[in-house]
Amino acid sequence: MAPVRVKVCGLRTEADVKVAASSGAAYFGLVFFPKSPRNVSLDQARLLALSAPAGIAKVALTVDADDAALDAIVEAVPLDMIQLHGHESPERVAEVRARYGLPVMKAVGVADETDLPQILEQSLAADQILIDAKAPKGAALPGGNGLSFDWRLIAGRHWIRPWMLAGGLTSENLAEAVRRTGASQVDVSSGVESAPGVKDPDRIAAFLKAAR
Repeated sequence: MAPVRVKVCGLRTEADVKVAASSGAAYFGLVFFPKSPRNVSLDQARLLALSAPAGIAKVALTVDADDAALDAIVEAVPLDMIQLHGHESPERVAEVRARYGLPVMKAVGVADETDLPQILEQSLAADQILIDAKAPKGAALPGGNGLSFDWRLIAGRHWIRPWMLAGGLTSENLAEAVRRTGASQVDVSSGVESAPGVKDPDRIAAFLKAAR
């Protein structure tokens, strides 16, 4: 398996940031979604972003956020990318890119083949695509549910933008996920936690080791 770039999402402490960076993560995600156990305040996020060493990209995860909410985040937190993880249309993705001048990653939830056309549609507007397991009906969170989808759905497919695989990944299943999908980037959150929102440094290190 060739080395895979990793985004560790939902970091909440400086220790989390330190272990992700020192283990070789390419990105880390800060969650701005009050319903999530990984949610951080603007002040927390600013401190975490400022504590990050050079070379790891700081990503703000938002869910159907309006301009006022995004303005506050971008003003308070030094960021490298915005992740839109709600029901944002390609038009909204393009608006956010233009408004902030930051790269935008758009999450697309996949449950079956009927979800795949969205990947191409969103690729026309976004800089990167996050292909995640679609949240179950009635789920409180759009992602970070520890669920994977049938990886065969995207095997051998190519899109016009860089993309990242998410959904239920752990150090144990990472190699199989990459082999089946051809992913060169992956996103992990619940798979490196000891409890919802509580990152485990040993699991982060193990995941990053598996990715190398």
